[in-house]
Amino acid sequence: MDRPLEGSGAGGAAHGGSGAAGRSSLRVLTLNIWNRHDPWEARLALIRKGLRELDADVVGLQEVMSYEGRSLVDDIAEGLGYEIAFGAAHDLGGGVLFGNAVLSRWPIGRSQAFPLPTGETDEKRSILLAELASPRGVIPFFVTHLNWKFHHGVVREAQVAAVAEIVMREAPMAGLPPIVVGDFNAQPEAAEIRFMKGLQSLNQKSVYFADTFGQTGKGPGFTFDPVRNPFAAITNEYPRRIDYIFVRGPDEQGRGKPLASRVVFEELEDGVAASDHYGVLSEISI
Repeated sequence: MDRPLEGSGAGGAAHGGSGAAGRSSLRVLTLNIWNRHDPWEARLALIRKGLRELDADVVGLQEVMSYEGRSLVDDIAEGLGYEIAFGAAHDLGGGVLFGNAVLSRWPIGRSQAFPLPTGETDEKRSILLAELASPRGVIPFFVTHLNWKFHHGVVREAQVAAVAEIVMREAPMAGLPPIVVGDFNAQPEAAEIRFMKGLQSLNQKSVYFADTFGQTGKGPGFTFDPVRNPFAAITNEYPRRIDYIFVRGPDEQGRGKPLASRVVFEELEDGVAASDHYGVLSEISI
């Protein structure tokens, strides 16, 4: 790995890596930004600071709000050199959209949002595809956010089944391994996550994606932590790992192998966290 994930992860300017074209690995980040909850300006500064230090090649963000063609991701990415894409999941009314976003070091050739099953709930979810024109070829990158309630496991099962179907259709096996990131709102032992990892079938179908943190991370990897994060504490829930980076790999050429992974955006500054979630940063062979 050219930029090891151990330690602070500080890497200087977000896109100063002159060796990007020659690297054999990809640095991927996912974070649920908790939409625009206060104190937004302080949180925005922490998110931007983290992005500069972590030096990710591609970032998937959830709970992104957009109004009249400008989204929170435009504020987050301003001046950092990323290409951006936004995909709506829910129209909140009054011109406000709620969805997912991608930040990419490389040009985004195509982006498209696909709706996911709602299970007759009032939550509307989607998965956003962004095709990244990397020096190694087109990377199919997907970001999603599943239903959040504890008792919506059956809805999330339908959603991951749809995710797998969409990924298989939009990312042919012959290309670079697709990457799927996001807030799955389910713990590693849940049926929906076990399905993603190839540990159980759903509706007589099975798939396999490598859980990057599960394979290369250390410790429990909690990304929603009411014990330590004041913004998560208001829920009175318990710590758990619910944010993931999945990759379909490794393939026969060794592409798509998880190399390292860790939880990020854990720090507090003046009592403020970047979000109610922590993020996940992983290095993947490409």
